[in-house]
Amino acid sequence: MEIREPTPAAADRIREVVDSSLTASFRLSPAQIDGLVDDQFADEAVTDKREDEETLLQVAETSSEIEDTTITGFVDGRLEDGWGEIRWLFVDGRLEDGWGEIRWLFVDPEHRGKGIGTELYETAIETLRDRGAEHICVTVLEANTEGHDFVERFGLEHDGDRRVEIADESVVNSVYTEPDVGATRPDSTGVDTADEEFPETKRIGGQLTTTDDGTTAYIARDEAESGTAAPFFATYEDVTHTERHGFYCANCGSLAVSMNNMDRLECNDCGNSHAERSEESYDDSYL
Repeated sequence: MEIREPTPAAADRIREVVDSSLTASFRLSPAQIDGLVDDQFADEAVTDKREDEETLLQVAETSSEIEDTTITGFVDGRLEDGWGEIRWLFVDGRLEDGWGEIRWLFVDPEHRGKGIGTELYETAIETLRDRGAEHICVTVLEANTEGHDFVERFGLEHDGDRRVEIADESVVNSVYTEPDVGATRPDSTGVDTADEEFPETKRIGGQLTTTDDGTTAYIARDEAESGTAAPFFATYEDVTHTERHGFYCANCGSLAVSMNNMDRLECNDCGNSHAERSEESYDDSYL
């Protein structure tokens, strides 16, 4: 296996790896996957990343007796700062007291189980530190059903969420950092979701969950319906969001939400009810 920077001709293969990985391991619709690939990994986007001195792009290239050398994994990282108004501080060509952020890491599903993801991650972290990163953070889409456990294996801990816009859709990125980091992490790539209150919840495998008579319900923060007091969110019985459970009331944390034949929602515990979606219904940060 070789870890190297991609050539201009690698863009097509990078998109293939990203697309197949998203399809296999992310809780996203085909339309969302197409939008994300086009938004983040189109030819122009890959070229811009390659030419940006603060961006790190590396691919894993493997070969065997059966097939020619091929790209089997891809990592996208960036040097960020935590200095507020001071954008960058370089000393002898190195970023001082900055952050190295891993934003995307994909491994072709057909080549998993060979340590490719681990090699990509460790090499990317080493490269970012060589370039001056003092601290490390990793962002994982909440919809990534396997990425949260992968990151936690390296000793990183959940340190909040960001709501980001990708391909004109609002999605949630979970942020992981090294334990007991005293520095302020960069926030230039999203909006902190700390003001989105979800009572009676806890995290399991990076996903927001609640319980109903001992049954765990997974809350889909990207499937919201308006409410008079707070939004309702669709819930599922499984981590991949295939078996529907019902709705969660963000006003009181209840799963006792009923729906009439006109698809109107109402929380039986607090009275929060479904209303037509409008600018006045609730803060857009919930969407």
